[in-house]
Amino acid sequence: MSVERINPAELSPATGFSHAVVATGSRLVFLAGQTALDGAGKVVGETLPEQFETALANLLSALAAAGGAPADLARVTVYAVDVAAYRVHAGELGRIWRRLAGRDYPAMAVVGAVRLWDEAALVELDGVAILP
Repeated sequence: MSVERINPAELSPATGFSHAVVATGSRLVFLAGQTALDGAGKVVGETLPEQFETALANLLSALAAAGGAPADLARVTVYAVDVAAYRVHAGELGRIWRRLAGRDYPAMAVVGAVRLWDEAALVELDGVAILP
């Protein structure tokens, strides 16, 4: 498997994401949206950073169960019920990402959502990974 992250000089600097990811491999893993649900199915964490950390950990757990690692992520979409709050906490969310997933950023997008499936959820992450 190889993953090549492409960040063209003529685009704005990629901070916390890659503009494009070229991936080759033999297994494509589609990761379902993950919120801050604990093992009992209850949303945990009251703040956006707390919920982001749990949602990312859940996404990475699903990826690991499929045989992948954070560097295998080619695409992640973040759904936030409050994009302004996401921007305010961007630095802290970036530190959480780097601690759990490292610095090999996938192509990413943040999408504002009116609400998520679990009404108490503030953020949800889904993704696509390429495994060897």
